[in-house]
Amino acid sequence: MPKKVSPSHQCDLAIAGGGLAGGLIALALAKLRPELNIALIEAEDHFGGNHIWSFFESDIAAENRWLVDPLISRQWDSYDVHFPEYSRRLSNGYFSIESSNLDSTLRKRLPPKTLITGQRAEALENGRVILADGATVTAPAVIDVRGGGNMSALETGWQKFCGQMLKLRQPHGLERPVIMDATVEQIDGYRFIYCLPFSDSCVFVEDTYYSDTADLDSTTSHDRIAEYASRQGWDIDRICSTEKGQLPVIYGGDFDAFWAANGTIDARAGARAALIQPITSYSLPMAVKTALLIAELPEINQSSLDKMLRSLAAKHWKDGKFYRLLCAFLFLGADPDQRYKTLQYTYAKNEQLLARFYAGTSTRMDQLSLLSGKPPIPVSRAMPLFLKYR
Repeated sequence: MPKKVSPSHQCDLAIAGGGLAGGLIALALAKLRPELNIALIEAEDHFGGNHIWSFFESDIAAENRWLVDPLISRQWDSYDVHFPEYSRRLSNGYFSIESSNLDSTLRKRLPPKTLITGQRAEALENGRVILADGATVTAPAVIDVRGGGNMSALETGWQKFCGQMLKLRQPHGLERPVIMDATVEQIDGYRFIYCLPFSDSCVFVEDTYYSDTADLDSTTSHDRIAEYASRQGWDIDRICSTEKGQLPVIYGGDFDAFWAANGTIDARAGARAALIQPITSYSLPMAVKTALLIAELPEINQSSLDKMLRSLAAKHWKDGKFYRLLCAFLFLGADPDQRYKTLQYTYAKNEQLLARFYAGTSTRMDQLSLLSGKPPIPVSRAMPLFLKYR
């Protein structure tokens, strides 16, 4: 049931948005700053939406894992990829979190008065959050984590997907995740199947596209998941759950214009601050980093949050230039049905390079390696993009 809010609910810090980024901020504060009276405001009746979030072992420093370890549903010590030219097993660990774990952990760790659900944050101002029903949450500090907002100043392609948790009548035979199976028909850009084996007979299968548009036909994707399962010899007993999403894959744009278009408060996190991995659009590693930076601030007030989070977002944008260049190669440099060659080329590199690549910590030598050798796109297309986006 939605929590009713009095006409003026007061707290020390209001977090507008109860998705992954907002939830992790609340959990970090509950552990490290328990003296703060916070409010976590979510439009739905539960936190985290309907998602499975994943990350590589190399994405999060060991000393920070305490924040996400209680949320993990399943973990594996390696993963596979399949491309038309080769298949490969990689030893980087892989971890998945079901959003229901975030919801239950928040309800377990935080006082009920902290959690406001079924109330959309309509507007944010210094000192208060105005809810859709007209009630307000007043606080000396406010953080905006309400999702991507206005993306018109950014140049993007789209990662879009439909996923289903399949209960099979017999074991599926997978020992580890298949992060990318790009041996499937290439439709609507770079298409691959993503599989997470949650138990011997339960597997999450996702039909994923790197496309020019966000258009997504769930029925067609579900049919393609069933077709893929049939080709694997899997007999589906039932579909336990479904999810879908459309995530921007940013390859260019005006960061300052993006920032100006998304409100007056600089204390923003998650997709609202473009704090996502440029290639994968994974948000969890940056959400962990952001939550801990907030909780470790010597003094948490609007001024300190505005300054720190604006600087963090600007640095992340600057540090992501190389990855956005690769995204430009993917979306603008290759014909849609040839985009898979870019990832096929990348995944042939050594494991340490790939781990740094996903963690967003590629060295200069890594960058040279990724740009050297036989290019996966025509040089005549690559050079103009390199000069424009470098």
